[in-house]
Amino acid sequence: MKRLLPAAFLLTLGLASPAARAQQALALPPATQSVTDAENMANVLADTLYIQQHYVKTEHQIAMRDGVKLYTIVYAPKDADKVRYPILLNRTPYAIGPYGPTKFKLNLGPSSKMMREGYIFAYQDVRGRYMSEGEFLDMRPELEKHATKKDTDEGTDTYDTIEYLLKHGPKSNGRVGQWGISYPGFYTSAGLLSRHPALKAASPQAPIADWFWDDFHHNGAFFLPHAFNFLYSFGQARPQPTAVGNPGIKHGTPDGYDFFLRMGPLKNANEQYYKGKVAFWNELMQHPDYDAFWQARNLRPHLHDLKTAVLTVGGFNDAEDLFGALNTYQTIEQKNPGLSNRIVMGPWVHGGWARGTGEMVGNVNYGPSPSLWYQENIEAPFFKSYLKDAKPGASLPEATMFEGGTNRWRAFDAWPPKQAQTKTLYFRQAGGLSFSAPTDGSNERRRPDVNFEFDQFVSDPAHPVPFTEATNVGMTREYMTDDQRFASRRPDVLTYQTAPLEEDMTLAGPMQALLQVATTGTDADWVVKIIDVYPDDTPDNPRTAPGVHLGGYQQMVRSEVMRGRFRDSFSQPKPFAANEVTAVPFTVQDLLHTFRKGHRLMVQVQSTWFPLVDRNPQTYVPNIYEASETDFKAQTHKLYHNPSHASQLVVKVLPQ
Repeated sequence: MKRLLPAAFLLTLGLASPAARAQQALALPPATQSVTDAENMANVLADTLYIQQHYVKTEHQIAMRDGVKLYTIVYAPKDADKVRYPILLNRTPYAIGPYGPTKFKLNLGPSSKMMREGYIFAYQDVRGRYMSEGEFLDMRPELEKHATKKDTDEGTDTYDTIEYLLKHGPKSNGRVGQWGISYPGFYTSAGLLSRHPALKAASPQAPIADWFWDDFHHNGAFFLPHAFNFLYSFGQARPQPTAVGNPGIKHGTPDGYDFFLRMGPLKNANEQYYKGKVAFWNELMQHPDYDAFWQARNLRPHLHDLKTAVLTVGGFNDAEDLFGALNTYQTIEQKNPGLSNRIVMGPWVHGGWARGTGEMVGNVNYGPSPSLWYQENIEAPFFKSYLKDAKPGASLPEATMFEGGTNRWRAFDAWPPKQAQTKTLYFRQAGGLSFSAPTDGSNERRRPDVNFEFDQFVSDPAHPVPFTEATNVGMTREYMTDDQRFASRRPDVLTYQTAPLEEDMTLAGPMQALLQVATTGTDADWVVKIIDVYPDDTPDNPRTAPGVHLGGYQQMVRSEVMRGRFRDSFSQPKPFAANEVTAVPFTVQDLLHTFRKGHRLMVQVQSTWFPLVDRNPQTYVPNIYEASETDFKAQTHKLYHNPSHASQLVVKVLPQ
């Protein structure tokens, strides 16, 4: 396998002051050298050959405390009878195949580096999935107390699995780690609740934490193509253990915008496509609000009294589970004082730290191999420290974060950074955006074309704003960095921007949006997009898509949607009073991005984002998923930016 040479430059710590730097003893190592796709593929092929030459595969049926058997495949180094290796566990609903003693995985563990360092890798189909027995429940609710010895949840299944592996699996050094990405990330978080004394290190990666904010929802707004396409296959019943998955849906067109618009109201999905075969889709449609059904699937309240070192990993460009990574870390931090708890956030798409080099997301280049840098300098040392070293305790930063705009790794002793200063960006008349509060215009020379009170637009569900220029039937990963010029040119998108910046400005952490709005209807969604506008003379990058020019590029760096009916409570929605100014507050998820000198910071506001988010009928109905065609009506929305009703975005700014 080709070895990766370090680049010639060192990455900065990026702490705010000399005093803060003095508190941070750790210097981040050099960046990894850039790796081409061809070189990366050659490395993958080399890994496959290495597995066959150096690992032994065994398959097990592991009985849980209630008698249900979970199918588990173990890969152990061939010298495991002489050298005591630790165990790394991965529990998944996505199949652990290939099944059968003579067929091997193409890769093992979190990375090639860790596979070559030597671990015993155990993979398990969770109960009710693929070759395991039992009943599968989506985001299976955890039990805070287990009344009997046969009460089970994902915590007990993890405990029983670890017990079996230690007693009946390949000989090990008695230490166990766990990792997983996305749904397996949820099982890794739930595995912490096993509180097994041998579980020394765990890395929930892009973990689902709460499905009212992860994956299928954002602040209660429904992410249509992601849920529709995923559940059509994943959600179908599996009566008996099987090694074969369900087929995906055939849309009959590459155009998802047209497909979902022709499907009509969401209630048509079952009649036209699902045919009642997906139980979880039916449950989803019956629970539009944050009720007991969703609250039981919120893992965060259970993440207390943990005994395991944690490294939570996520991607700032993760279109699926950005919320889960950030909030899993924050919850563990709050509920477990003194626990070894760390977070890493890179520039990655969903799972991008484990697949590919992470250098490009859409048309945006993030520099030399951030994925490989993380694998070698953060992930592998974390597990090695707690699972192999004589004195566990990784010397890693509390928060290792990748800064977009400058393309550098930074280390912080807390996230969000303590040194970040809270500032308020105000929407202003004539498309302005400023840290100065709005005025009523009384001291300014009034112009008939400038409204000092509000901006307005017509939002028409029959002609929604697309979320991307790309033609695709799904939720594209690249939409997180897409050029937003196509949207800023629409009359139903409000655009506000600063003047060209006179110095770099770094935003770090979550943002709080407060929109002061009015609508002629009784319901509406509100989308806020934070955008980095490149200077007009920005040179093109040869690695971008054909025909893409970076001069004037409007790179989306963060976006969020709020279903307006939930503005006061996610459990008790309520309609808008027509034509009445109403405050709509919501959190826009974290970022770490530097808007460079000469760039502009832009914010766009809109009410449709299709088909990424299902269409709001803009007429309030108790269950929005049961809205009829006649409920969908065009409405006029107003965004206020006057002193009495100042729409704003509260941000955290790092001192330069």
